[in-house]
Amino acid sequence: PCYEYERREGSQNCPQCKTRYKRLKGSPRVEGDDDEEDVDDIEHEFNIDDEHNKNNNIAEAMLHGKMSYGRGAEDDDNYNAQYPPVIAGRSAHVSGEFPISTQPHGEQLSSLHKRVHPYGSPEYGSGRWDKKDGGWKERMEEWKMHQQGNLGAEIDDSLDPDMAMLDEARQPLSRKVPIASSKINPYRMVIVARLFILAIFIRYRLLNPVHDAFGLWLTSVICEIWFAFSWILDQFPKWFPIDRETYLDRLSLRYEREGEPNMLCPVDVFVSTVDPLKEPPLVTANTVLSILAMDYPVEKISCYISDDGASMLSFESLSETAEFARKWVPFCKKFAIEPRAPEMYFSDKIDYLKDKVQPTFVKERRAMKREYEEFKVRINALVAKAMKAPAEGWIMQDGTPWPGNNTKDHPGMIQVFLGQSGGTDVEGNELPR
Repeated sequence: PCYEYERREGSQNCPQCKTRYKRLKGSPRVEGDDDEEDVDDIEHEFNIDDEHNKNNNIAEAMLHGKMSYGRGAEDDDNYNAQYPPVIAGRSAHVSGEFPISTQPHGEQLSSLHKRVHPYGSPEYGSGRWDKKDGGWKERMEEWKMHQQGNLGAEIDDSLDPDMAMLDEARQPLSRKVPIASSKINPYRMVIVARLFILAIFIRYRLLNPVHDAFGLWLTSVICEIWFAFSWILDQFPKWFPIDRETYLDRLSLRYEREGEPNMLCPVDVFVSTVDPLKEPPLVTANTVLSILAMDYPVEKISCYISDDGASMLSFESLSETAEFARKWVPFCKKFAIEPRAPEMYFSDKIDYLKDKVQPTFVKERRAMKREYEEFKVRINALVAKAMKAPAEGWIMQDGTPWPGNNTKDHPGMIQVFLGQSGGTDVEGNELPR
């Protein structure tokens, strides 16, 4: 189609060698085709060669294309007359060339010359082609300079900041971090020592059977061999551990482009709990607060708490957690707080001023620490209240009994603490569900 369009609408000339395109059989006629000789035979235009001649022509064309790869023009008059000259300076697919399968029958295949050398066609046997005279080395040096020139042009094009950003986004999202041999080699030595001791033990067990309790001995030996085999399989990933570092900026460049819809995947996080006396509500609350403060689009993240114990204490502590999240989440996102669990953040002996440049950070951190201390007091008060469960069970504020008084048989309950309506923080920004 490009060839026909160029002949019909364009200059009718090849953009490289400026030679007028000749009409291919089956193509529509244009002005100037009548002047051509031996290429516009309308009487034999749609004659199809017999299968034998067609196969011979294709085989000869393919052979010549491979033999002439990277070489100059041949001295053979038959080849010069039968095949078009090699287009210099092009190694990519040339517009107007057709693959073999789309060529009309009996037509010579010029597409075999797509892979060509980027220089003109010197005479075969000249000084530039003679290896003995140093022509080959000179030719290779010119080719390298030509490639470096093209590379420099590409580098100039890549100075565009948008292109640089796209290139950065295409880079891998993570990389393997090598582990120091001083850390992994001692563990490998321990594995080898354990394996040696295990082999000695199994050999002893096999060579010393207990004839008085043969069945019991055989069962124990089979179990020991199975556990040894399982342990060996478990050591393979520990022998070559892989540690990865994630590039979060590349993740953002790839899936959070400005002016386009966010392409990050939605994430649902499930937190399960059963007994608030064995799993302290403050620990569950810190887990939920860490999830809600995650550096992720708020519309793409949801947190679900599954309480199989149907405890009133868990219910009320989560209600307090949802209220404290309205203050904690914007504080974390504003100052990039890590770790995001408040208990760990305020108890770690670290320099909390590191990498913090906003003057209001110290003041807001003090206020947030005071808010968290008050939050802990409220949670501890709920725990103390739960220790004194009434004999008739818990009663809700509307006077109805708590559905989870019977933990072994109770109806399913769903409560939305932070939803689409009213799920905003103290600054009016939307919170995760």
